[in-house]
Amino acid sequence: MHGMTVFDVRSFEPRFRHALIFSMFEGLVGGESFVLLNDHDPVPLRRQFEALGLPNLEWQYLESGPRTWRVKIEKTDPQGKKSEGCCGICGGDE
Repeated sequence: MHGMTVFDVRSFEPRFRHALIFSMFEGLVGGESFVLLNDHDPVPLRRQFEALGLPNLEWQYLESGPRTWRVKIEKTDPQGKKSEGCCGICGGDE
């Protein structure tokens, strides 16, 4: 995990966190990931991701509380190549 981007959302107001995290995911290309650092279990965020039905999302808990949660969020690509198109979060259809 050396060199992986860590996105610490604890300093942001809770009402802005999900939008920032979705934006971070949208900016990834296939095979890239980041580690989300949060002050609570991000179950509601995971449910939002799952509701989108993204086939290219990998979610892995690295640390589960009680004060800190770390989750590796990866944009996968089943063909093993970099994604060039839209991930679907914004509603685009590329």
